[in-house]
Amino acid sequence: MNRATVVTEALTLLDEVGLETVSTRRLAKRLGVEQPSLYYHFKTKKDLLAAMAEVAMTPHADAPLPSPEDDWRDWFLQNARSFRHTLLIRRDGARLHAGSTPTGDLDRIRRKIAFLVASGVPERDAQMAMLAVSRFTVGCVLEEQADADADADADAPNAEDLPDDIPALDHKEAFEAGLALILGGLDQRSTASDRAPDTPSPA
Repeated sequence: MNRATVVTEALTLLDEVGLETVSTRRLAKRLGVEQPSLYYHFKTKKDLLAAMAEVAMTPHADAPLPSPEDDWRDWFLQNARSFRHTLLIRRDGARLHAGSTPTGDLDRIRRKIAFLVASGVPERDAQMAMLAVSRFTVGCVLEEQADADADADADAPNAEDLPDDIPALDHKEAFEAGLALILGGLDQRSTASDRAPDTPSPA
């Protein structure tokens, strides 16, 4: 048994029982070892969950970084869609990811921000846009996965329960609509920044 095996089995257990029911006791039983054996690889359950979150994000983390010739608007959309898709791969993927610190992904995040800045997006706006779209995506997937868990609940609200003046969008449509609004706001700010006259130097 090694660290990679523990994380792989923990993610399989997550898919089977959900995050609430994942425990080191269940995982040790699955691996055929005593529970204290897990602490050789992970000192706490929090450490295990952090490792699970990192491995679960591999499809997004392995996606190609933007190239200088890429259109930043198209890339911004595709990057968010890749993040959403990866969160949806695992049961409770958004809950697993929420609150985790992507220490292994910080260099990639910096390079993505640098790409936006090189494409003409003001640096502060690029930073805030990446943060905002990340939290927006996690929130959307949290709602989507919560709805999936509630499918068996006859009392759970559904689209038919909404008032007539509120559009009934499925989760993907709602995500795309919100994503377009974030991109639109960022594009508008970037365009305004490009058009702003240079501040004259003091005499």
